[in-house]
Amino acid sequence: MDLNVAVLGGGSWGTTVAHLVSRNTHATLWARNPQTVTEINHFHTNSTYLPGANLSPKLTADSDIHAVVQNADVVVMAVPSQHFRSVLNEVAGCIRAWVPVVSLTKGLEHGTQKRMTEIIHEVLPGHPAGVLTGPNLAREIMAGQAAASVLAMEDPIIMRSLQNVFSSGLFRCYTNPDVIGCELGGVLKNVIAIAVGMGDGLGAGDNTRSALITRGLAEITRLGVALGGQTETFAGLAGMGDMIATCTSDQSRNRTVGMQLAKGKTVQEITDSMFMVAEGLKSAPVVLEIAAQKDIEMPIVSDVYRVIMGESSPSRIFKGLLRVTAGAESEPG
Repeated sequence: MDLNVAVLGGGSWGTTVAHLVSRNTHATLWARNPQTVTEINHFHTNSTYLPGANLSPKLTADSDIHAVVQNADVVVMAVPSQHFRSVLNEVAGCIRAWVPVVSLTKGLEHGTQKRMTEIIHEVLPGHPAGVLTGPNLAREIMAGQAAASVLAMEDPIIMRSLQNVFSSGLFRCYTNPDVIGCELGGVLKNVIAIAVGMGDGLGAGDNTRSALITRGLAEITRLGVALGGQTETFAGLAGMGDMIATCTSDQSRNRTVGMQLAKGKTVQEITDSMFMVAEGLKSAPVVLEIAAQKDIEMPIVSDVYRVIMGESSPSRIFKGLLRVTAGAESEPG
């Protein structure tokens, strides 16, 4: 395989994916910070986001974004949702025609409510767009532990070709033509993970965590299907798989946010202390807007939103759960 892959974004997951891809073909990582670029090129590490991890010596980095994308055969977007469109606009004139663009970002755009692949289609019409998603904790993958992901694209031929670009060693890449479902699974589970983190921070047990994950999965499936996703997608890697990892791991940023909220910290205090973005904080209000438009009840997401906005507290939310009358399991609530 002889492709030039440009990965835009030098955070933990962007760096990890660039590292995996570099084992199969040529990969260049764009990072804003010149010090990060120097560290990757000379020491093969990214100590800010992946402390203790050794990167492939084949991976190169550059702070000149236009130089990175102009000869790329594939562009991988690993930037936060609030910067996704602006970064893509910046390089749109440098990307050659028909080059596939794959998103690693698990968020929605404020104002437009758009998924990242929808933004790709808007900014780069005619370019194949896809998403790589799943239960992928960067540090575990860098430590050599087995993991699986799913690549979703509409074009089956391009999807199968790119599957081999991302599959590497113990990192197995599956395919799924349901772009909408795969993308929404990655977005929606982040909000549920904040709820689970609040429960963990309050000392709730395994039973509570299991119930929140299960009911949360039902919530995101209802909304995902209403938006065009396939039910079975939410039972796979992009849904249940990602949900379990994000809701149970100490490495999960969104679960950490929930735990910090349970300790009485404000959203501003939490975000100020984090290097990386917890997309669930940004997605919660957008998800509720969409749910209201589709007349879909999402009580767990609603509770998370109220805490984020300072309208309630984690303890009041969980006390409220005890007062709710349970109906059929297929019903919301």
